[in-house]
This record gives sequence, structure tokens and C-alpha cells, in this order.
Amino acid sequence: MADARAQAFVGEMIARNVLDFGDYVLKSGRRSPYFFNLGLIADGEGLGVLGSAYAAEALQLPDVPDVFFGPAYKGIPIATATAVAMQRDHGRNTGAAFNRKEAKTHGEGGVLVGAPMAGRKVAIVDDVVTDGTAKREAVESVTAAGGEVIGVVLALDRQEPVGGGRETAVQVLERDFAIPVRCVANLDDVIGYLDSHAAFHEHAARLMLYRRDIGAAKLA
Repeated sequence: MADARAQAFVGEMIARNVLDFGDYVLKSGRRSPYFFNLGLIADGEGLGVLGSAYAAEALQLPDVPDVFFGPAYKGIPIATATAVAMQRDHGRNTGAAFNRKEAKTHGEGGVLVGAPMAGRKVAIVDDVVTDGTAKREAVESVTAAGGEVIGVVLALDRQEPVGGGRETAVQVLERDFAIPVRCVANLDDVIGYLDSHAAFHEHAARLMLYRRDIGAAKLA
């Protein structure tokens, strides 16, 4: 059965042009019939939708986070929106923190901004994962600050194999750090949504072929 929350999220992302269909070249060099750009969420209403989706997913982690850490740059508004949604939707006052790309040399200085993480349970929030480099750096930042990384929450799992193997970037991240990675939606959810709406059947067929051709892990 399709996940209702994931399906609603996919619909919102299509309506906001975050999830678009065409012919794209990804960072990896792979050609893709779809593209996901969460940076297009840039207003209060959109951030409210995003925060609610992330907060609901974060509550599926084994432990409830004390702090959301958003890696610069796209993770910064995600962490803030998610913390707001945790309070608004679930009555949980949760911190938000992020890093700078370069250390600040005046004022308070340093590379970390926001809620303290020492001795606290921290969930890393970001848009997607490709090769996992940014998430590894985020884990190192949280750990160096004395926080305990209890999980990662992402918007979309492309379910694509990485490094010439069969594991996806999400699976590699879970294995290497022994932490759960939760995604609001995945490629199967996208295909399911498209296939259930007549106007998107052509896109659904293209994504099914894409999934088959690249050997994407089918989860649903």
C-alpha cells in the first residue's frame, strides 16, 4: 500500500516544481528523466509544508531528536523549518543548528551556529544524498561538538546504486555510521504517484524504465 504521507509530499513537490521531469544530467554524470531541487522552496507556505513533512519523518527515528542539524547551505532552512514544525505540530521544543562553510574569525567565531549539541541527541536534516560526502562531514561536525547523531532525515531517496556496487547512497550511509536514515519519499513513491494520475502516465513509464536500466533498488 502506498504511503499516504509520501504520496502527499510528492504531489506538493510536483506542484511547486521542486520535482520536475525532462532530461537532466546529475552531479554523478548520469542522465536522469527527473530532477529534484529542494532549493525552490523559498516562501513561508512552502517551508511550512517542508517542515511538517520532515518533523513527521523525524518522529519515526528510534529516538526523538533534541536538535536538528542542517549542513550548509540547503540544510539550514530545513533545520529551522523542521524545528518550528516540531513545536507547532507536535508540541516538542527542539533546537536547530547549522555550520558555516568557513570559520567566522570575529564576534563569537567558529563554524557552528544555533543550539548547543553537546550531550544531546541530534538528527541531521538535508535534501538528498548523492555520494554521502556532505553527510559524513555533518556527522563529524556533530560528533566534534559533543552531540550524538541518532539519525539522518532526507526529502528523497533516489534508490540509485553508487560506487559501482548494488548498495544505494542511503544504504551505504546507514552501514558506515550504523545510524538510521529516514526519507520522506523515495523513487518508488514518485513512480506510484505518477502512475496513479493519468496526466503523468508518460512520466511514470519513463521513470520505470530508468529504474530498471540503472538497477535502482525497489523498496515498495
